[in-house]
Amino acid sequence: MSEKPVWEREGRDWPNREAGRFVMAAGIRWHVQIAGSGPLLLLVHGTGAATHSWRDLLPLLARDFTVVAPDLPGHGFTGTPPEALLSLPGMARALGELVHTLGVRPEFAVGHSAGAAILARMCLDGTIAPRFLVSLNGAMLPLRGLPGHLFSPIARLVVSLPLTRRMFAWQAADRKVVMRMLRSTGSSIDPAGVDQYMRLARCPAHAGAALAMMANWDLRPLAHDLPRLRPHLLLITGSNDRTIPPSDSARVRALVPGAELVSLPGLGHLAHEEQPARIADMIHGLASAAAAA
Repeated sequence: MSEKPVWEREGRDWPNREAGRFVMAAGIRWHVQIAGSGPLLLLVHGTGAATHSWRDLLPLLARDFTVVAPDLPGHGFTGTPPEALLSLPGMARALGELVHTLGVRPEFAVGHSAGAAILARMCLDGTIAPRFLVSLNGAMLPLRGLPGHLFSPIARLVVSLPLTRRMFAWQAADRKVVMRMLRSTGSSIDPAGVDQYMRLARCPAHAGAALAMMANWDLRPLAHDLPRLRPHLLLITGSNDRTIPPSDSARVRALVPGAELVSLPGLGHLAHEEQPARIADMIHGLASAAAAA
């Protein structure tokens, strides 16, 4: 069991491997995939995932965009930072330094789950100024009620327990366990996708970064600031999402002036992995409308 995914082993047949490169920024060695040509689109995955989550969507977007898709800090093949950087402000700052190091200015930004929250924070902080922001089952609001008060303290307790990361990684070596976790999102993905989630989850450093990110996550300041969000916001939500309540997207739409909401019947939290062509068409359509405006 490897502590951290190794590019020469876990990455040997990584999706879109030819687009991968490694870049130093914010004191971290980042794995970034860059592909295509055209207006720059920044693509940010969610907690516990990596660039493999875009395996089918990235090539479709690269037909009309220059796509920049990093593994977040501690995830996939990007180095693990101090725990403070695994908070929402920390992630936003670190990703901002990567964007600065690459010398790019995203015209469009697309984020899945926690990735949407990171991009929104970057927009609010003035780090990036895209023309539109697409939230794919975005996790932008705190959990409601008692779960919201208990989640972070419990997550911090779990992360602090000895051997937590290794126990999680040991369980992830069982394909049935990983498939059960993925099904709990409300999505059904292909066997290749299951293999890639398994490959990462059984590495304790990747699992630990995901757990630490959840332990340090506080969405209350973001929720307070969302009414100031300037880019046009498109909220895409799967009606079968069992990870982030679809009603959260309706709440975000009410907070952000001019925001649009599209519900995809029957799709779950990993809708972009279930129907990548449909998501790509929606993003291309939004970009065409922005260009014509």
